Amino acid sequence: MTRSVFEFSDPDRVVIGTVGMPGDRTFFLQARQDSTLISVALEKAQAAALAERVDQLLDEASARGHESVIPTKADPRLRDTAPLDAPIVEEFRVGAMALGWDEAGLRVVVEAHGVDTEFEMVPEIGDDEAEGPDTLRVWLSPAAARSFSDRTRTVVSAGRPSCPFCTQPLDPEGHLCPRSNGYRRRT
Repeated sequence: MTRSVFEFSDPDRVVIGTVGMPGDRTFFLQARQDSTLISVALEKAQAAALAERVDQLLDEASARGHESVIPTKADPRLRDTAPLDAPIVEEFRVGAMALGWDEAGLRVVVEAHGVDTEFEMVPEIGDDEAEGPDTLRVWLSPAAARSFSDRTRTVVSAGRPSCPFCTQPLDPEGHLCPRSNGYRRRT
C-alpha cells in the first residue's frame, strides 16, 4: 500500500476539535495550509497526551537555552476558539504520534501516523519511505504550539463532568461508581 504523507510546513491553522455531543464525541486533529485541509481522527486520551507532551517539549527546549523564543504560556491573541473547518473528512485514524524539536528552525514538529496493521514499526520523525502508515506532519512555532496545547486542554475538558469519587465520566442518568460498592450514585 502506498503511503500518503501530508506535510504542513507553514500551516494557517492547526487545532484539535470535536464533532458530536459529550459522551459521544469524535476528536479530530485538523491542519489547514492555503486551500489544503486535512482532518485525522484520534482518541480523547491521545489529544490530552499530545497537549501535555507539547508543553513539556517546549519547557525542555526553553531550559536548553531557547527561553527568548519560547513563551511560558499561551498568548491570548493567538487563542483559536472557532469550530473545526468544514468539510470534516476523516483521512485516517491515528494509531501513533511522534513529537520533536527542530533545533535549526526552532519549531515543534508533530506527526500523527495512521493505524496500519501491515507495519509494526512506527516511522521515525521525518521518515518519508514509500511504504508505511499514512502520516500527518505539522510544523509549529513555539507560540503556535503553546496556543495549540492550550486549546486542546480546553476541548478535552469540555466533555462530560467527572465523578467526584472515581473520576470516571458521568452520564446524565448517573453511573455505577466502583467506589460505591455497586450502588448507583446520583450526583
